[in-house]
Amino acid sequence: MSSHPAVRLVDIQDGPLSVDDVVKSLDDDASGGLVLFVGRVRNHDDGKGVTGLAYSAHPTALTRLQEVCDRVAEQYDVSGLAAVHRVGDLAIGDLAVVVATASAHRGTSFEASRALIDTLKAEVPIWKHQLFSDGTEEWVGAP
Repeated sequence: MSSHPAVRLVDIQDGPLSVDDVVKSLDDDASGGLVLFVGRVRNHDDGKGVTGLAYSAHPTALTRLQEVCDRVAEQYDVSGLAAVHRVGDLAIGDLAVVVATASAHRGTSFEASRALIDTLKAEVPIWKHQLFSDGTEEWVGAP
């Protein structure tokens, strides 16, 4: 799997995510700005109470995530980029996704991090199964 040199950490994990690991992976003396986005499980969606959820990943998800990371690293002048996503059962407050970019200037990192999370959500085949407090459920992002 080829990778852009700025891509430092790409993973799909079935255990808790570490913000510290993501930040440490982007440590270098050339970066003046590091922008971090953490997606957490919230207790509501579309006016309904959420009690928990599960993420499932297609077998190609890690390869697709790597491709997204490589593409964003090509498009933005970043010195470092990282993306990790959780799968399995998550509780309210658990971290679902952590992405970050580092660059010489904050503006580039803000733009690149936004592009990274938005592209990841649109293109990487990871699906969310939400459980609602009224006993109903919903798949989000599934084909």
